[in-house]
Amino acid sequence: MSNETLTDRSILKNQSVMPKGRNEQGPYHSLGSLKGSRSVRSGKKLSATVVKSIALTVMLGTTWHAIAQDAKTLYPSMAPVEQYLIEDRSAEVALARSAAPESIARDAEVLVLGRHGYETAIKGKNGFVCIVERSWTSPIDDPGFWNPKGRAPICFNAAAARSYLPRTIKKTDLILAGRTKAQMMEAIIAGIDKKELPEMEPGAMCYMLSKQGYLSDRDPHWHPHLMFFFSHTDPAAWGADRPDSPINAFNDTWEHLTTFLVPVRQWSDGTADR
Repeated sequence: MSNETLTDRSILKNQSVMPKGRNEQGPYHSLGSLKGSRSVRSGKKLSATVVKSIALTVMLGTTWHAIAQDAKTLYPSMAPVEQYLIEDRSAEVALARSAAPESIARDAEVLVLGRHGYETAIKGKNGFVCIVERSWTSPIDDPGFWNPKGRAPICFNAAAARSYLPRTIKKTDLILAGRTKAQMMEAIIAGIDKKELPEMEPGAMCYMLSKQGYLSDRDPHWHPHLMFFFSHTDPAAWGADRPDSPINAFNDTWEHLTTFLVPVRQWSDGTADR
């Protein structure tokens, strides 16, 4: 697949419903934004540690800029579709299930990625749906958007499966049909505006507790965490993003979506986060 055309880039620029601020990057599943950072552990944020010196802050900023530039060079466009697929279907089922505790995952529905989109591999009994997201669910400007190594196990509860998961499925269908980033973005915005893609249901959440995923080149695993999805919610209502708060938030303005991330102490296999 070729790079975005000049017209596509212009669309992305003009659709600047995605400010570059810290909380405007998108949810999770951002394979290179928050998930690429070891910034949250026991309520301590990166800013609390780097404020020790301006020089260190500059150094870290320069380093991340270099990493982002390298990633853009590494992943300028979509790789062959085979690189995003997992050949062993049972391996993808196991990876998807690793997102949640076994007591939940064993009765969950499981979707796996095929050449044209997600397919049902296991019928569920408890309303949960587990999948492995790919890199194109990252923010549009994430340098790892086309990273074929991206594998993000995630398990949605019933409310999120009905209201959030359709967006992931739609994005995937569009990308595998050959749409560009800009075209995908336009289609999702239109779907939300026309109510074809629903707002978040009350109680929509997911588990991301897998140690086996690959979220970004910068930090493949980040931390085990829960995510809670809301439409048009002020992060301050949760006390998110304060220096001593364990809660992070993303305001994804183009999808009218607020996602709260809450790190937890252990992975789905019972081992402690270190």
